[in-house]
This record gives sequence, C-alpha cells and structure tokens, in this order.
Amino acid sequence: MSLAENLQYLRAREGVTQEQLAERLDVSRQSVSKWESSASFPEMDTLIKLCDMFHTDMDTLLRGSVEQSLSEDSAGYDRFMTLYARKIAGGVSAIITGAAVAALLSARGLPDMVGAAILLLVVAIAVVVFIASGMEEEHFRKKHPTLPDFYTEQQKEQFRRRYIWYIAGGVGAILLGVVLLVLVFTVLPEKEPYESYMGALFLLIVACAVYFLIYGGMLEDKYDIPKYNRENNPTPEDKERRRRAATACALIMILATAVFLTLGLGWDNWESAAIIYPVGGVLCGAAWLLLGPKLNM
Repeated sequence: MSLAENLQYLRAREGVTQEQLAERLDVSRQSVSKWESSASFPEMDTLIKLCDMFHTDMDTLLRGSVEQSLSEDSAGYDRFMTLYARKIAGGVSAIITGAAVAALLSARGLPDMVGAAILLLVVAIAVVVFIASGMEEEHFRKKHPTLPDFYTEQQKEQFRRRYIWYIAGGVGAILLGVVLLVLVFTVLPEKEPYESYMGALFLLIVACAVYFLIYGGMLEDKYDIPKYNRENNPTPEDKERRRRAATACALIMILATAVFLTLGLGWDNWESAAIIYPVGGVLCGAAWLLLGPKLNM
C-alpha cells in the first residue's frame, strides 16, 4: 500500500475528516487531499507527526500496509502479558500454598520452625519472581510504549465469557472453603489434628481461587490496549497515586505475613491464622481502589 492508501485507511479508522486531520497537523485541507490522491508528499516533520498520531512507524506508513500491521501482534504483547499474568498469579498462590503446607506440617507434629522455614522460602522465591517479572514488564512497556488495538471484537467477546467463570469460580471456591471450614469446626470442635488439616485444606482452596481471580483480572487488563497506552503515558497525579497504592499493598502483605507467623508459631493458633491472607488480599484490593489511579471512563 502507498502513503495515500494508508492515510485514507487511518483517517477512516479513527473517524477523522480531512479538515480535522489538517487542523491537527496545522496544514490546509487541500494538502491532506493532495496526499491522499498522491498529488503531493508531506514534509518530514509532518510524517513524524502522522506516525505519532496513529501509533505506527514511518516504514509501514510509507511502504507497508497499515491495515495489516494493526491486525498483527508484532510486539508479542499477547504472549508476554499472558505469561506475566501466570507468574504474578502463581507467585501469590504459591505464598498461600506455603502457608497451608506450614499448617499441615505443624499438625503432623513436625517442629514449627520447619513449617516457618518452608513458608519463608516460598515467600522469598515468590518475591524474586515478582521483582524479575516486574522488571521484565517495565522493560516491555518502555520498548513498546504504544500498541495498536489488534484484538478483534470476537476475541474480546470470547474472553469475556471466560472471564465471568474466572471471577465466579474464584469467589465460589472461597465461599465453599468457608462453608467447609465452619462445618468441620462445628462437627469436630476443638479436635486436633482435624482442625489443622481443615485449615490447611481451606488455604489450598483459597490459593487456587486467588490464582484464577488474579489471572482473570490481569487478562482483562491485557485486552484493554487503550488502557495500556494510557498507563504508559500517565499524568504526574496518576504516578503518585500508583506509588502510594503499591506501597500500601506491600505493607499490608508484610503485616499479614507477620500476623500469620505470630498466630501460628507464637500462639499455635493456625485456625485463626488461616484467614489472614484472604483478608490481606481483600485489603490490597481496597487500597488499590482507594489510592490507585482514577479510572478513565
């Protein structure tokens, strides 16, 4: 395709008239008309403005097919973001699973320090994964600050149907775990090691539920490419709100770990400790809603 064809396609895709495009570029409408009829050629600074405006590169604009480039994931965004979501969701789920294993080992009569050591090891590995994954995502965003919205409406609709089950399934699993926990504590009051076993099982259920809740939520963000582009060019206010929200979440999870270890190791009360991480996750979500960047509707 030529520049003329690409320009016509981009203008039609954005719903922009020749007059509106000319106004944005500070040129006359006749100039835009001549470009689209191949009667003339824009100057270099105008070409750069066009590339920035329509999120494309100059080689594609001048000699390639913009329509084809906008329908392809040339940056590997889909694969990268899917893998990133799995790492983050898996890391959080692993921490909760580590807590379950610590409770189970304690119920089996092993020294409490063994369970604590395993939990701390899992937390350390998860933190390394979080840091490495975060650095990879930051590098990807810097390398690809803007992306074309290449997802089709059919692809988005297919995900929306899956997303409903990610969220409903995760919430349902947690509620099921709470019901089982209450039933066991009612039928077998103050009997060990049954309560500890049930507490560990509850944490495993929560770990699975949290994985799908986080994974589903991050995939929902993946399909919102306009949001991705906005986040890569945040306002100073949004940057500060994001920093405060991230700090609050980190402090909440550190406090949750401290309370979990205090209840479990200090007071040997693993049953009460079992609920700490789910509460911490809810508080993190609330902190992000209150302190995080404002949603652009």
